[in-house]
Amino acid sequence: MLRWFQALLPKEDNFFRLFAAHADTLVTGAAALRRMLDGGEGTEAACAAIVAAEHAADDVARQVLVAVRRSFITPFDRSDIRRLTNSLDDAVDQMQKTAKAVTLYEVRDFAPHMRELGDIAIAAAALTVEAVGLLPEMTRERHRLNALTEQIAKLESQSDDLYDAGMKALYQAQKAAGGDALGFIIGAEIYDHLEKVIDRFEDVANHINGVLVEHL
Repeated sequence: MLRWFQALLPKEDNFFRLFAAHADTLVTGAAALRRMLDGGEGTEAACAAIVAAEHAADDVARQVLVAVRRSFITPFDRSDIRRLTNSLDDAVDQMQKTAKAVTLYEVRDFAPHMRELGDIAIAAAALTVEAVGLLPEMTRERHRLNALTEQIAKLESQSDDLYDAGMKALYQAQKAAGGDALGFIIGAEIYDHLEKVIDRFEDVANHINGVLVEHL
């Protein structure tokens, strides 16, 4: 009877499977975000793909939180699982907020610095997927995990510089156009959302580092 009951409970490796599925939604969302920033006729479809990735991430997050409540054994502390899950979810949520702003303001043309921020999001997503995939072997892979999280932090620093450069270029362009205040406000909001996408990836990296510190 006990063996049958235990078979019904989530297994420890299921958490790692769910973490990987959650990280995959970041890759999907980041790819759609980058397509969105190409602008033109494909913008609307790309925004829809970002929303779909956000919904998929929410589904995985719910499964993780249910598993945390039902499981006697977890791969690491329950609070760390929740923090990691929330940070993964926040990254996709921020992509969705970016797409929402683009849809609301009907933006179809994006500045080069915005596209560069999209490139950074793709790079950060790839590093995040690799890092999450190494969590089952975190003791053996701790050096690689540390290197990956450091790379994500460097990408976040690059995104700060791109944000500043983009905002300056936006201001100069709007000034040259005769002071289009609305155009500046919309552009600035999109830059803000994009920069926060990279911030959320750094949050994921920080939580992975927290897991390493607590459990190694």
